[in-house]
Amino acid sequence: MWMSVLENAYAVARARQARVVFPEMEDARVAEAVTRLRADGLVRPIALSPPSEAHVGALVAARGMKEGIARRMLNKPLYLGAAMVACGEADVMVAGADAPTRRVIEAASIAIGLAPGVALPSSFFLMLFPDRREMVFADCAVNVAPDAAALADIARASADSARALLGAARVALLSFSTGSSGEGDSVATVRAAARATGFAGPVQADAALNGAIAGKKGIAPVDANVLVFPSLDAGNIAYKLCQELAGARALGPFLQGFARPVCDLSRGATAEDIVAATIITAACA
Repeated sequence: MWMSVLENAYAVARARQARVVFPEMEDARVAEAVTRLRADGLVRPIALSPPSEAHVGALVAARGMKEGIARRMLNKPLYLGAAMVACGEADVMVAGADAPTRRVIEAASIAIGLAPGVALPSSFFLMLFPDRREMVFADCAVNVAPDAAALADIARASADSARALLGAARVALLSFSTGSSGEGDSVATVRAAARATGFAGPVQADAALNGAIAGKKGIAPVDANVLVFPSLDAGNIAYKLCQELAGARALGPFLQGFARPVCDLSRGATAEDIVAATIITAACA
């Protein structure tokens, strides 16, 4: 029986019972979401604890900062929540209802750090189409003009996200050119990222999604379920077009590339949005 990625995420989250820290619990939307999550037995929501020596030690160990600076940072909810994840007191941090993305990324980068082999954080949208196709689009929210190394990081992190949520990752690094059919700075960047990762690219979107077109353009079928865009312009435009013209549902953006799962909420998120975002992030834990 076919199970949607959301249905599967709910099942996985309920089984894992991840401990989720919410640094913005005083926000009415977050409080409502936490009540729902707890009532449905989906995750184990936890509030911020008082700063401890363990939290100070986590910041000092992660960044080599002075203890005095670490103590001052822990007075900020985002840093304290991230430190709780770093110390193993929580499995996931969900924040951003009242804080900009850059602050969430900053706190997670300092306290939690990046996953091995990843040099920068990125984001993805989980795209759900009316015909049941489920895809990962990246990066549509964080990195404006990634170079080849950054694009490779985005592709690797997106593959990990797809494996966790979709069960498999078929990655295409998109370009206006397929194979060697075109040249230019952006094509060269995508080509270098593809060589570094072993993923398909550079490849045009139609060839990435349609095996017959891929064959006509001289490449093996990709049947991509992960689309990595060459710039934030391309990614952001693409996911919004899919929403408006194809009726796709875009969940996210979700942060990726960190050593432990971190969710960045939209500041316009509803309680329902926060529940869904928490469940998907917990499923990646």
